[in-house]
Amino acid sequence: MPRHAETRRLLWSPEQMFDLVADIRRYPEFLPWVQAMRIRSDDGEVVVADMVVGFKMVRERFTSRVLLERPTKLHVDYIDGPLKYLKNDWHFRAAPGGCDVDFSVDFEFRNKMFERLAGMFFGEAFKRMVGAFEARAAVIYGPAAAKAPPLNVPAAQPAP
Repeated sequence: MPRHAETRRLLWSPEQMFDLVADIRRYPEFLPWVQAMRIRSDDGEVVVADMVVGFKMVRERFTSRVLLERPTKLHVDYIDGPLKYLKNDWHFRAAPGGCDVDFSVDFEFRNKMFERLAGMFFGEAFKRMVGAFEARAAVIYGPAAAKAPPLNVPAAQPAP
């Protein structure tokens, strides 16, 4: 059961970062390994979407429900795909000069082989994905004067 959590202080507002993360239609444009997105429904507060993720020979489809609470948080509930479960949360808080972004993900594959493969590159993969959101913010909202360092970046932790 891989888990990852980190907090980054970014030089954009909570509203800007919320809008960027909530724009899931655009994920294939900038997120590593996201090959396609299909929105099944979107009422402005709840989005149900399919995401196709691929890496080398592996390609999987995930269906999730994304609960939007602008501008403070996004919560992702797993519906269907190759996982037993997925818990993913984003929290956005105003901070001096921008905002603090808390990101956490916890999941387990149904297939133990995929679980072992994920464990080998999981931590680095999620750091790259969170970094991709930061880079996207610079493209959309303009570059920050200086890159804000992560507040804490614990290593990915396998479940006990």
